[in-house]
Amino acid sequence: MSEPERPDVAKIKNAAIIGGGPAGLMAAEVLARNGVKVTIYERMPSLARKFLMAGRGGLNITHSEPMPKFLKRYGDAEAVLFPAIESFPPSALIAWCEELGQETFTGSSGRVFPKSMKASPLLRAWLKRLDGQGVEVKLRHSFRGWDDAGRLLITDADGATQAIQADATILAMGGASWPRLGSDGGWIAHLHAKGVAITPLRPANCGFEVEWSQHLRDNFAGSPLKNVALIFNGARVTGECTVSEYGLEGGAVYTQSAALRDAIEREGQALLTIDLKPDMSAEVLAQRLAAPRGKTSLSNHLRKRLAMPAIEIALLRETGAPFDDPRRLATHIKALPLRLVRTRPIERAISSAGGIAFSELDEWLMLKRMPGVFCAGEMLDWEAPTGGYLLQACIATGFAAGQGAARWLDALS
Repeated sequence: MSEPERPDVAKIKNAAIIGGGPAGLMAAEVLARNGVKVTIYERMPSLARKFLMAGRGGLNITHSEPMPKFLKRYGDAEAVLFPAIESFPPSALIAWCEELGQETFTGSSGRVFPKSMKASPLLRAWLKRLDGQGVEVKLRHSFRGWDDAGRLLITDADGATQAIQADATILAMGGASWPRLGSDGGWIAHLHAKGVAITPLRPANCGFEVEWSQHLRDNFAGSPLKNVALIFNGARVTGECTVSEYGLEGGAVYTQSAALRDAIEREGQALLTIDLKPDMSAEVLAQRLAAPRGKTSLSNHLRKRLAMPAIEIALLRETGAPFDDPRRLATHIKALPLRLVRTRPIERAISSAGGIAFSELDEWLMLKRMPGVFCAGEMLDWEAPTGGYLLQACIATGFAAGQGAARWLDALS
């Protein structure tokens, strides 16, 4: 009996994935399915730490809204992200989750979650699949750029640096938010050295600083503002936010964060308006406020007539509301002005804006200056609000980069 035919090991292509977050893991999966030997190099002690952190409050994987509206969430990056998201749209991401045994559901807001509401079961199933596909993972291995021969320089946990020859490389090292979880923007210098244009990284989906009085900081930090509307530059967002010791944070703020951040960069401040009672007109408010209050204190009058919590009353005092005039007070309640003076540091932001300019990439997300080197995830110059858009774009660009690298490797054969 003749021996079974063995694959020609010399013909098997290899790919290096730098970064073990969702974008890198998806690229690894695509390449492994295409018969490529894949090694993931991750500088942290475990994979996908930021992904796991994002899932602590309920893993929002994508959104169910129609594609035209969905794509608008990416602002100026809509056109450049469209090919990647078209290749791996929300429906594909949902199907992929369910293939991994993680059923999903759509919430009342249109956001899509795994039924477990956690990231860890999905990640475990994903890593098991990758292991079954032969993907190798090397933890505590840090990217150090390239040597003069174009080989990857990787430093291991013992501090030893190796030069690695890869047929294709996918960079998926994230932006610069939450650096303790792995993405610290350390890759920027290495790409700058290669002449790659990079838009400066800035905080996105972040909180903002307000110069509160000491009284408000001492007595109201951590207080929620529920069912309020935030208005800036004509955009109105209804939701919740939180008065923090430093300023304002929370979902409704994050939705407006790109416009607020850009205004602060241009003008040194951003004037945000808060409608504390979006379900009442100014006229109704004025009528209720005009009711005689007798010996009732002003605070109790506001609580009784408007169901106004203490934090909202404190904000009215903080911003010099005209309490002696019901009509002017009603107007102030409908348009409470807050001067935002700074963004919170990028290390405290949920995500970051900026990154590798799309002009540096071809249609397959390969660097034009560095053939065989592909980029994915938050390293690229795009941003999006929370609500499933961040994870969708990270995974979709990982999928697209993996497809591009597989195509590149086929062409080398």
